[in-house]
Order: sequence, then structure tokens, then C-alpha cells
Amino acid sequence: MHTEDASDPWAEIRPYHDHEVAEVLARLAKDPELLDALTRFRLPRLAKWMPRLSRAIASAAVRREVRDVTTIRDFQARIAGYMQRMLRSSTSDFRVDGLEQLAPDTAYLFIGNHRDISLDPAFVNYALYLAKRDTVRIAIGDNLLQKPYVTDLMRLNKSFIVPRSARGKRAMLAAYQKLSAYIRHSITVDNHSIWMAQREGRAKDGIDRTDPAILKMLTMSRRAEDRSTGIGEAIAELRVVPVSISYEYDPCDIQKARELRAVHTSGAYDKSEFEDIRSIVAGITGQKGRVHLRFGTPLTSDFDTPDAVAAEIDRQVLGGYHLFPSHYLALEALGDAPELLDLSEVTDADRARFQARLAEVPAELRDWWLAQYANPVRNVKGAKSEA
Repeated sequence: MHTEDASDPWAEIRPYHDHEVAEVLARLAKDPELLDALTRFRLPRLAKWMPRLSRAIASAAVRREVRDVTTIRDFQARIAGYMQRMLRSSTSDFRVDGLEQLAPDTAYLFIGNHRDISLDPAFVNYALYLAKRDTVRIAIGDNLLQKPYVTDLMRLNKSFIVPRSARGKRAMLAAYQKLSAYIRHSITVDNHSIWMAQREGRAKDGIDRTDPAILKMLTMSRRAEDRSTGIGEAIAELRVVPVSISYEYDPCDIQKARELRAVHTSGAYDKSEFEDIRSIVAGITGQKGRVHLRFGTPLTSDFDTPDAVAAEIDRQVLGGYHLFPSHYLALEALGDAPELLDLSEVTDADRARFQARLAEVPAELRDWWLAQYANPVRNVKGAKSEA
């Protein structure tokens, strides 16, 4: 375990460095929980009847897979291969706009709408990889790091840890101050881009809104250093770029509908153990149809409040959001806001695909499921009408 010191103040939260890769990979190759997870997925019968043998096979497979991996770049290049296979098998199209307007050798703080735990930053990284640019460091909540092997894998993939479980106001404030300083150092000193979501948790209802509290956290470090610094100046220093990601279909849509209904009917939703991990797997492997990613333009210093910054991020996210036939067909199925309907690009194949997906949704979840897809139409069209 790392211990914090003056030369490495972010050791507990930062991504791993190249010199740590060999030790971490060796640890993963022996981690019984990772090996059990792999064998249950790939060798379920052997895992049940001969667990020690199945673990040994999995351990050998892990060592073989990473035998040439000595750096973080090597690790991510291996991930890129899996990403390409995933795209071929679970998406029908992946398009990127706006990246060409951003300087290739400049670090940015990408703030995106959040639909999928792992895929949102993965698609950003893949777009950067295809453009031969360096990948981002990824903000990930410590609530997702329930197992040591998950933490290791995420930090090998350039994730850094966002504290959500710190106890007490003082502890949380200190944790966010450290996080703010790390993000600022990454952008302004390391010249290394970062991705983070516009709010905590996925937008399960399809409504994308930036949380101003995140913007206050991001500017804590600069403003603690110089209390005369305005929020606009602190934001401009971080080179914030809004990012929109739109999925034609969300592989986790039924699970999200179930959660939305539970919160509405009983006021709370209790996640089962490792539900987030299952959501990650479902998001990666499930059918997504078409995916569109749009990079916006860097924010200037022309802002006086966190709310004003949030409003500009929302404007760019909604302005860059691509509406697919699934969004319009959901609005049509709900039967409201007919003035927002645009079915001009909806084909018979689109309608058949939508009806097949809808047929799999339990009746009591139907309206919650439809709302996830219909709400972006309302928000995107509403934002355009206000402009």
C-alpha cells in the first residue's frame, strides 16, 4: 500500500505509474477474487467442481495476457484491442465530432454527461486513441471500488479516486481539497487531460444536468491559493471542455427503470451487492446501436458563479447531444409533446427494433423506460427554443 509523502502527495488516489505496473500485475495474477470472477464467467462448470484447478488456469491466462505489458500505455493498448472488438459486436456505428478543434498537445478537463459507468470515458479514450492523442485520467467514485482487484484494474487504466465515503464534514472537505489539487496539477503541470462526469451517478432518467458543487470542488485548490481569484479565472485555467455522449440504446435501461420506479414508489432503492459491477459488464457487452460523441469548446473566464458555469456546460452538452430514432419513438409511445416529434429519419427497421426492445420491458416499468429515451428530446428541444 502506498504511503503519502511530500514528493507524492496523491499516492492514495492517483492512477498507477509505470514503475508500479509489474508489481500490480503480479498481484492481480494471484488475486483469488479476480480469478474466481474470471472462472465463473469463462469456465463455470470447472469453477464449480474444481475451483483450485480453474483458478490456476485463470492465473496462467492472466500472466500470459499481460506478459509484454510493462507500462500504462502498454496496458491501455491491450484494452484498445478489446474496445475494438466490443465496438464491432455491440455497436452499429460510432461517430466523433469536435475533437479536431482541440489542440492535440494541450490538456483539457473533459466534463461529460453520464449514462454508463465505464463506457462514457472509454468512448472518450477510444476517440483520443484513434486520433493518436494521449488518453485521459478518469475520475471514479470510491463507491465503485468494492474489491481490491477492481481498484487495481481501474488505476492501471488511469483512473483516480473520488472520495464519496469519507466520514464527517472535515474529512470530506480535506479529501475534496486534495482531489481539487490533484486535478489542477494534472492539467496545469503534468499537461494530462482528465474526464469526469457532470454530476455524481448516472443520469438514469435521461436528464443531463451539471451539479454546481462539482465546479466548486474543481476550483477549491486555485481559490485556496489565491482568495482573490474569481471562479471564471479558476475554470479557464482548467480548460474545461463539455462532452456529449448519446447512445441509441442503453444496455442498462431496464435496470435503471426498475431503480427509478422503486425510488418513486417507496422513496428508496437498495442496490444488491456488486450491482454496479454487473452494470459495468452489462454496459460493455450489451447492444447499444449507434453511439455519438461530441467534444465542445473550452470554457472562458466569463463566469461569476458556479451556477453560470454549470449552465454553460449544460448548454453545450445538450447542444451536442445527438437524438436517435429511439428517442423520438419513445416520446411518440408516451403520447405527449407531439410538437417535439420528428419522425422524418425514422425507418421501418428503426421502429421494428424499438418495438422489439420495448416488448422486453415489464409492463410496470414501461413508462419509466420510455421516459429515459423521451426526456433528451424534451431537454434538447427545450434548450434550443430558449437559445
